[in-house]
Amino acid sequence: MLSQSFSLDPGSVSLSQLRAVLETDRTIELSESAKAGVDRGRATVERLLTEDRAIYGVNTGFGSLANVVIDPENLAELQRNLVLSHAVGTGDLLEDRTVRLILVMKACAMARGFSGVRWDLIDMLLRMVNHGALPAIPGKGSVGASGDLAPLAHMASALIGHGRIRFQGELMPAGDGLAAAELQPLELGPKEGVALINGTQVSTALALQGVFRAEDLLHSGVVTGALALDACKGSDAPYDDRIQAVRGHAGQREVADAVGVDFASHTATE
Repeated sequence: MLSQSFSLDPGSVSLSQLRAVLETDRTIELSESAKAGVDRGRATVERLLTEDRAIYGVNTGFGSLANVVIDPENLAELQRNLVLSHAVGTGDLLEDRTVRLILVMKACAMARGFSGVRWDLIDMLLRMVNHGALPAIPGKGSVGASGDLAPLAHMASALIGHGRIRFQGELMPAGDGLAAAELQPLELGPKEGVALINGTQVSTALALQGVFRAEDLLHSGVVTGALALDACKGSDAPYDDRIQAVRGHAGQREVADAVGVDFASHTATE
């Protein structure tokens, strides 16, 4: 198990928290208050299934088979087949830290209570993160139309014991990876396969990595610029906050302030 846990509040996760998920191995927990909403959402799905009505992707086929109603005893197989049929990605595997971020964001999205899944499914995602049993997700294959279907299908496949998992740096069959982490494969219930593969957590995770790299570059540039200014004994006048206030660009003002020059004692001149 990993140490130094911290709790996330689904629907209110900050960029700094997501950066911490990406860059550290702290144990992730979700706010206990989220469970009630998840349970309500799941109860709604189960109630609708008793009303003998067709619900797309829950008790019907997909696409041209949308009008084909699936027998209740085959609903779990429907979700399993949906996941496995979409696990067709290719290319190099995503980094473990990227996969970790994907799983946490997927758990947070479903924990808002609108996906109709069981809490057990969300808990399974977090257990995989916290035990370091990370699905092997190919980096190519998503078209982003209704979500990152292919890469998220690889993620979901690992939950049910298919595909591959990286555990303690070693790639292995998903069933072996789950066993090594003392976890059991999960059987998907109605709608849960759909909830797992719909969404843009993979695209978002990759975009966030770009954002965080850009932030690091900006911070490095500011520090380097300040040191260079000091080394060449350059003028600090252009960084006067009064000039930035006139120009009206918030980002420019923050960068000028970050240089660290104190103009508080200066007197404005006409």
